[in-house]
Amino acid sequence: MALPEEPVPLYGPDYKRDPYPLYTEMRDRCPVHRVEFPSGVNAWLVTGYQAAHATLNDRRLGKNHTLGNDDWRALASIMPDPQHSQLQVHLLHQDPPKHTTMRRLILDHFAPRRVEALRPRFQEIADALVGGFPATGPIDLVEHFAARFPLLVLAEVIGLPPELTARFRREWGKVVAPVGPQDPQRPEYERLLHELQTYIADVIADKRKTGGDDLLAQLVAADTLSQEELDSMIFQLLVAGQDPVTNQITTALIALFRHPDQLARLRREPDLLPQAVEELLRYDSAFELTTWRFLAQDADLHGHRVPAGDSIIVSLCAANRDPERFPDADRLDLDRSPNPHLAFGHGIHFCPAAALARVELQIALRTLLDRFPTLRLAVSEDELSWIPAVLGRGVRSLPVHTR
Repeated sequence: MALPEEPVPLYGPDYKRDPYPLYTEMRDRCPVHRVEFPSGVNAWLVTGYQAAHATLNDRRLGKNHTLGNDDWRALASIMPDPQHSQLQVHLLHQDPPKHTTMRRLILDHFAPRRVEALRPRFQEIADALVGGFPATGPIDLVEHFAARFPLLVLAEVIGLPPELTARFRREWGKVVAPVGPQDPQRPEYERLLHELQTYIADVIADKRKTGGDDLLAQLVAADTLSQEELDSMIFQLLVAGQDPVTNQITTALIALFRHPDQLARLRREPDLLPQAVEELLRYDSAFELTTWRFLAQDADLHGHRVPAGDSIIVSLCAANRDPERFPDADRLDLDRSPNPHLAFGHGIHFCPAAALARVELQIALRTLLDRFPTLRLAVSEDELSWIPAVLGRGVRSLPVHTR
């Protein structure tokens, strides 16, 4: 089917269930397309691997929202002020030199050596969760595992105390979804936003009182952060540190359920797991699209003249299925090597918690496959409900049989 006239709509249940045919059409035509998001925002979408890699490293592009033009700001600045000013000045929306200073504050806490040292503790968490699974009937892996494991791991890494961990509500993560001023869900959105702000204030108050050498305590004590930057960094840690991993656990398992031969092989060959995780990240990344980038001046972008302040988005999923970079790109190949996927981005905004996410995925998959040798979907694939998130991929629930 031919592409619709641009801008191409990037929403709807069919698109969220399987965006790859559309990405193939777009990528085959040219690397950059005008697209439309549910909020009405029009953007420039980069799809090919080479173009995506170049865009992620393009120093002309900035992430700070002040670079967005009036048309973008009218529809994309969904979070109202003062919350937008208080919670949206985190790493993802900063440029050097501020970005460099802020990123340096967190890097050591997500370093591979530190993550590996915590692996036994993460395994204890996973074992405890699966040990509490219901004894009978299908269970929802999102509710019982995929949504809980990343929060508990994150709490260990950043120093979130147990009482505050227990208070965190996953639905607060919905505040990153576009809910415009005229949307009937706007009151609910604003309620969640205020609740999350109160929670962040409580986290900061706790750390000011107790101190310590954990990441949260060090951020609270940092004299290089304004109050808004501190709030924003904690906001980013709490939201970005959970949902992408939750969703990646689900996309990885669905990919394996679709390929029972690869699932059986992974059970037989546990040493294959690290390489398999890289291929599962490439095959269906939970971080489907990057956040906004902007040009400060009108300029060429891969053959298209892009006005200053227009939003530019990179499709990581489309790039990861580019056959010019990955032979037989639509095939799940656990032997694929090298595998230079872009699931964690690239350049200065490469995900600082990539090492943690990799270890979480390895532990989650190994634990589930070892403990439940007959793990399988309890519903048909058509019954799975994909979340309507703008940037991410995953399912609302994942009903499985464990026996």
